[in-house]
Amino acid sequence: MVLNGIKAVFFDLDNTLIDTAGASKQAIEEVVQILVDKNKYSEADAHMICDMFQAKLLQEHLNDSEMTIDDLRILHWKEAMQMIRPGDHKDLAKECYTLWKKKRLELMTLSENTKNMLHDLRKLTRLVLLTNGEKQVQREKIEACGVHEFFDAIVVGGEHVEQKPATSIFLHCCDLLTVKPEDCVMVGDNLETDIRGGLNAGVKATIWLNENAAFRGKPCPVPHYTIHSITDLPHVLKNLQ
Repeated sequence: MVLNGIKAVFFDLDNTLIDTAGASKQAIEEVVQILVDKNKYSEADAHMICDMFQAKLLQEHLNDSEMTIDDLRILHWKEAMQMIRPGDHKDLAKECYTLWKKKRLELMTLSENTKNMLHDLRKLTRLVLLTNGEKQVQREKIEACGVHEFFDAIVVGGEHVEQKPATSIFLHCCDLLTVKPEDCVMVGDNLETDIRGGLNAGVKATIWLNENAAFRGKPCPVPHYTIHSITDLPHVLKNLQ
């Protein structure tokens, strides 16, 4: 396979190369069982605690001069438990966080098909992993899934002043490889960060990974291409003009 004018491909990590959502869901179910079986919460209350924890993750803001990301997430669990059952839940919160984190990381793996695709693509062009998120959290995911060996550069948004969709971080990736945006392709599942960021940076093409078979609307922003499995990517790249 020959790639026409593509000097680099930028990949998102979460829910693009690894099933972060699926790993999180399974890890949460393990925490529910701990809360129900060992701590006598009702199943409904246990699920409510987990829902509140996940809501806190989405609104999370870390001041790393005050606490670590691990301490903050233990606090999320503690506060969620206190909403259901007042009291000091520090030890249980730590136990739940440790279990959730350990199980989630264990499940964050690259499929064999994805490994093979990345291996083959790297023979043809240069690959950059460009992921948003808190630096420790993302570095732990990167280590857990063993993605290092497939990439020429790895850029974690939380280690920079701006994250996707900011143009600056895309230009930083280009600078690392001494390439221009118009010679690069961005691949990711998030329209707001991956696709909008790629469009704003002026990349050659944006490729949206949409694994939701029920989606029937028009995506916004509009990507250049849409794929429904990451393993469909080589076919798109091969035919990209």
